[in-house]
Amino acid sequence: MAIATKLDKAYEETPIDELAALPVAALQGVSDSDAEHLQAAFGIKTIGDLGTNKYFAWAQAIATLAG
Repeated sequence: MAIATKLDKAYEETPIDELAALPVAALQGVSDSDAEHLQAAFGIKTIGDLGTNKYFAWAQAIATLAG
């Protein structure tokens, strides 16, 4: 997977070890408004927060098992 293609242009050159600290809005398709809603609902501020959120992990596990 080409990670850079999953990020907004401004973040495409970010070193891999810094990606988790980026704001969640750095992901392609996640607007600033989306990021605000994620923060309000789940306390998610960064890509790392999103990737380690227990509710998202549970949902992914359920979807995988169901598939």
